[in-house]
Amino acid sequence: MSYAPFDPFQTKLDRETTLTQLRAGLEGADDGELFLERRRSESLVLDDRRIRTANYDASEGFGLRAVRGEVSGYAHSTEISESSLRRAVETARLAVGDGGGVMAPAPQPTNTRLYTDADPVSAAPFGVKIDVLKEIDDFARGLDKRVVQVSATLAASLQEVFIMRADGHLVSDTRPMSRLNISVIVEENGRRESGGAGGGGRYGLDGLIAQDHWQPVAREALRIALVNLSAEPAPAGQMDVVLGPGWPGILLHEAVGHGLEGDFNRKGTSAFAGLMGQQVAAPGVTVLDDGTIPDRRGSITVDDEGTPSGKNVLIEDGILVGYMQDRQNARLMDVAPTGNGRRESFAHPPMPRMTNTYMLGGDADPKDILADLRDGIYAVGFGGGQVDITNGKFVFSCTEAYRVKNGKVGAPIKGATLIGDGPAAMQQIRAIGNDMSLDPGMGNCGKAGQWVPVGVGQPTLLMGGLTVGGSAA
Repeated sequence: MSYAPFDPFQTKLDRETTLTQLRAGLEGADDGELFLERRRSESLVLDDRRIRTANYDASEGFGLRAVRGEVSGYAHSTEISESSLRRAVETARLAVGDGGGVMAPAPQPTNTRLYTDADPVSAAPFGVKIDVLKEIDDFARGLDKRVVQVSATLAASLQEVFIMRADGHLVSDTRPMSRLNISVIVEENGRRESGGAGGGGRYGLDGLIAQDHWQPVAREALRIALVNLSAEPAPAGQMDVVLGPGWPGILLHEAVGHGLEGDFNRKGTSAFAGLMGQQVAAPGVTVLDDGTIPDRRGSITVDDEGTPSGKNVLIEDGILVGYMQDRQNARLMDVAPTGNGRRESFAHPPMPRMTNTYMLGGDADPKDILADLRDGIYAVGFGGGQVDITNGKFVFSCTEAYRVKNGKVGAPIKGATLIGDGPAAMQQIRAIGNDMSLDPGMGNCGKAGQWVPVGVGQPTLLMGGLTVGGSAA
């Protein structure tokens, strides 16, 4: 099934009439915009040889925001029409009142294109997708007789947005997303363990459903499951930890990234508030948030306020040099917007959010980093985690980790959790590998009830003095 491109000013709204209403809604405001969106998504899940779910969703609507100082009024509707827009204008204006503000200038436009505008949902027939999932199941079961269950998920979506400002400035963006994930459960002597792998990005399904892509993914899921099958109970106590490259950057995302978002720092609730220009991490640590990497899951050509995405340095050689900003927080903090104003959908107002957050590599050989670990663990895979923004304290569960003694990687361990606080952990980084890599494209970030896709990355790191929660003394 194919669809005509989304253009609400061709099918639902008159552009000049809409602009007149928007100007009325933003009269006396400092900032604001009309955000129009159409989204469609499809998700197919095969579990234990059966198609468990086959979901297709389609939605469209608009959100209108009027901002004055620290206050903003927001109204949204699933009906894109002049009558709905009039009601939204009346609602949003309640926050602005009679106003008196001076409208902030529009973002500077860009001709950059970071990803295709092709629709991944319609890239392959429904029957082909089902056949691929069944092939994955057969293939994974054939790899090892201990495989007792296989789950595979194939998902694709297309988000189309238009962002209009009161001066007539109009930008649009078409954002594809595709993802394939495979999970395997193995059993031996009555013990069951699982492993998963996968990812995706802002591109079509073609590459994901090709055998030369999903077969290595299935093998990786099986490898992790078999590692866990032989895992021993994790130790407990304070010890040094080596973090692997790539996806372990999710710890950096949670423990440090959220604390560097502008709204938390403007309000003084972040553990990093008031520390601009100060040493907040070990020398050599440089952290960026970069939404400009082509085809990456967390990348955006423009953010959800129309600001072009940026490559923003947050920590440079251990010194805090920047926060991630949307337009409102940037104006209130007297700095420039960084292209980090993001929202889950038209039903949500934008706020400062991460895109692809990662640490640059150093000059150490990862093998040497492990060889220097006297007594600790080597963590290469993570599951869920949480952080308290006010003090940076975090807890993360490991999905793949190993015991290390005298520089030798030993038996795999299970049940390990890493406990610490972001500011202290960043000061305890003792070695930075030369193998920086980004995750395979599987991150989602939650904040204030909104979820957006993100990316993470880092090199191999030696981090001292973390508390490891486990099941063995």
